[in-house]
Amino acid sequence: MAKPLKGKVCLVTGATRGIGKGIALQLGGAGATVYITGRTLRANEGSIRGSLEETAKEVAERGGNCIPIQCDHAHETEVEAVFERIKREQNGRLDILVNNAFSAVHAITQVSQVPFWEQPIQMWDEVNNVGLRNHYVCIVHAAKLMVPAKQGLIVNISSIGAIRYHVNVLYGVGKAAVDKMAFDCAHELKEHNVTVVSLWPGAVRTEYVEDTFTDPDMIWDIGDVKVTQRELFSNGESTEFSGKAIVALFNDPNLLKKSGRILWTVELAEEYQFVDVDGRSPANFRRVRTLLKMYGHTWLAALVPSCIKIPFSILAVGMHRF
Repeated sequence: MAKPLKGKVCLVTGATRGIGKGIALQLGGAGATVYITGRTLRANEGSIRGSLEETAKEVAERGGNCIPIQCDHAHETEVEAVFERIKREQNGRLDILVNNAFSAVHAITQVSQVPFWEQPIQMWDEVNNVGLRNHYVCIVHAAKLMVPAKQGLIVNISSIGAIRYHVNVLYGVGKAAVDKMAFDCAHELKEHNVTVVSLWPGAVRTEYVEDTFTDPDMIWDIGDVKVTQRELFSNGESTEFSGKAIVALFNDPNLLKKSGRILWTVELAEEYQFVDVDGRSPANFRRVRTLLKMYGHTWLAALVPSCIKIPFSILAVGMHRF
């Protein structure tokens, strides 16, 4: 099998489970040496499925090289030590950084029905210390390795919550900041041939979703749209779909032209012509046909060509209240 990332060095933060694990599997399977971080080193250390050692084992089973490093991204000194180790072991080389670490999933779920003014102020740090500040810390350290090499790709994992209400106030604020961070860092790094992007996965069938949200008729509030869990995840993405997107993106000879942009996994799949690990093409919510189906207009959706999409310009304006 082709190994398009053979010889490359990558770091995926928050890779014990979920999207981070899926990305590590794809990068390792593509031939890269993948460093992964997270708080759970061994299985059964936490109440949620997954550990760094389990991720590393799966990468190895696919013929990849994965190096697990236990790291709490809430502590800057631990993060710095990760980059120092990569610098030492890889002679200063780092080709791809994926900022995926996010420690507040459980905390957000616990207060999902609580208005922001009734939540403790400390929720700001719970959501945006690892999910925002840490991303900046990682980018700073990655840039110190990538700038001298005049190459590199930095990916911030974000979501549509950056431009419309999704989950809660603090989640949206953090994701909007993550996207702005990518744009501004890209501005300063472009002359050094380092690309920075934000990547928006769609509805991802993570272990946490499967274990926690077991009611298919549960209502998800996505801004002004309310959908059932069945509707949202029936054609959702696997945890590895984002990894396939990053592999394809890195191998684009015109990668630098995408620097500073927000990229959707489903749009990259269409551009680079790849499908999910199960052979499906996840739903693209820019397609008018998909949205009509979501709202129950099945007969009308059948009349709309699949190529018709909502332009990004209209999408952005429609989701902001100027």
